[in-house]
Formats: sequence, C-alpha cells, structure tokens
Amino acid sequence: MTVEFPSFTNTLLAAKKSKGLSFADLEKLIGHDEVWIASLFYGQNSTSVEEATTIADALGLGEDIVAALSSYPSKGLGAVVPTDPLIYRFYEIMQVYGYPIKEIIHEKFGDGIMSAIDFTLDIEKVEDPKGDRVKVTMNGKFLPYKKW
Repeated sequence: MTVEFPSFTNTLLAAKKSKGLSFADLEKLIGHDEVWIASLFYGQNSTSVEEATTIADALGLGEDIVAALSSYPSKGLGAVVPTDPLIYRFYEIMQVYGYPIKEIIHEKFGDGIMSAIDFTLDIEKVEDPKGDRVKVTMNGKFLPYKKW
C-alpha cells in the first residue's frame, strides 16, 4: 500500500527545490520550526493565510497554495505500515521500544499520554568520527487521564 499525499505536496517540494531553499530557510521566514513546516508541506498541519502567503511568495506559487496551506487537514497516514526505509525505522523503533517507553512514562508521570498537539520535534546532526548520528528530540506535554 502506498501513502497518498495531498496534491499540493509535490508542487511545494518541487518549488522549494527549484528555489534552492531548505526547510530551515523557510523557518527563518515564518518563525516556525523546520519540522513543523515540512509537516505543513505534507498536509499534516495548517497555517494562517498570512504565513501561507509568505511561503507561496518565497516559492513563486499562487493563491491555490495559500488556500491549501491554510485549510484544516485530515491528519495521519491511515493504517499503513511504512515501506520507506527511514520512515520504517521509526515504526520499527515504536514496535520494539513502544511499550518500554510507555511503561517508563507511566512510572515517571502516572497514567496518561504525551501530547502530539502541545508538542515539538527537533532533528539535529551530531558529528561523530565513527559516523554522523541523527538526534531526534520529541517534547510533548504530559496529559493525565481524567477520572470521573
């Protein structure tokens, strides 16, 4: 099964490439993190008309992109096991370490979840003589389950 992205995703990625811009460059324009901006390109978030206009102008795109970026998305990829090797590794990490992570969160915080709404995700390159490393930091607000 393949993942279907919004029709505007390829348009945005192609325009970004043709302008020689990175997501970090766009971060400087609108003040949102590069990971969040990338999620915007893939239809997982929405932004204000003003920010969408700034992005569209930087990429030389029109009002259709502004409308797409400022529309409320349907989030998630559905019931899909990812086949891209890099994305699959994150899936694999959750398959192997998901329950241990859950258990440790419960030990430290109690019964609840980590928010994916009040959340940040940072990706860093850590140089290492044995091979560069990828450092991923997920930072989400703890939300305890309500008892009623």
